[in-house]
Amino acid sequence: MSHEHTLGPDRARPATAPGDVSPVEVIVVSREGVRERTDWVAVEEPLEIRARGPGQQPVSVAVTMRTPGNDPELAVGFLYTEGLLTSLDDLVTARECAPKSRPSACNVVQVVLSRPFDGSSLQRNFFATSSCGVCGKATLDQITVRSPPVAPGPVVGRSTLVALPDALRRAQTAFDRTGGLHAAGLFDPDGRLLILREDVGRHNALDKLVGRALLDGELPLAERILLVSGRTSFEILQKAAVAAVPIVCAVSAPSSLAVSVADRLGITLVGFLRGPSFNVYTHPERIDPHG
Repeated sequence: MSHEHTLGPDRARPATAPGDVSPVEVIVVSREGVRERTDWVAVEEPLEIRARGPGQQPVSVAVTMRTPGNDPELAVGFLYTEGLLTSLDDLVTARECAPKSRPSACNVVQVVLSRPFDGSSLQRNFFATSSCGVCGKATLDQITVRSPPVAPGPVVGRSTLVALPDALRRAQTAFDRTGGLHAAGLFDPDGRLLILREDVGRHNALDKLVGRALLDGELPLAERILLVSGRTSFEILQKAAVAAVPIVCAVSAPSSLAVSVADRLGITLVGFLRGPSFNVYTHPERIDPHG
């Protein structure tokens, strides 16, 4: 078995692609007047994820709008969090497919499995935008969380949690240039950043992170803390639950459904993690407020 997509040892910094940011000319209007300058924006392009088993023709599974970079991780993580890939043993390769006419324009990843790929559960292709990863699901049944309650996991002190956002922000390379990317960071119980991934879509950033962990043989993530920028939606909690993350934190608010999923699956959900304070919405037993 060969897992052809690997990265260097510094997983706490996302691998960047030549097209992850793009220059644009802007007119800046301020109290000091009007001026022109070059700015940088995050690139948003479609990625098609295809999968096949031995001797099968590839099946188009999903099209997601993403920021280029770590695309095989994104494909593997997406298939895993959607229940279409169950373990590293299922995976043979995850390879980018670039057109011969434009070798730098690679917007397709083909995932080859060691077992037959069953796409019968796909009533139609997924289509996920950067702002809503579940908009294209055909029925609500397709987004039912497919995982048992998470393991007890670690107990984390307040001082560790409040330091996480700054650690995440310091490692965000593309955000420094654009100000327009979401991030997902995986931490150990001592607050050490282990994996960081960035994308225009927060669900894509998390899929890239889960894909990296799967390729490294580190799932389930039963002793880890997840921090996402922005808010926590149902889908973020679904993906975290499939990866068995016991503590999910965000710098903004959760949705009502995210709180319900976290409560039902035993996940500690932390929101508004900013400065010295935060809110604990579910399962506070993993948080030491005096630690």
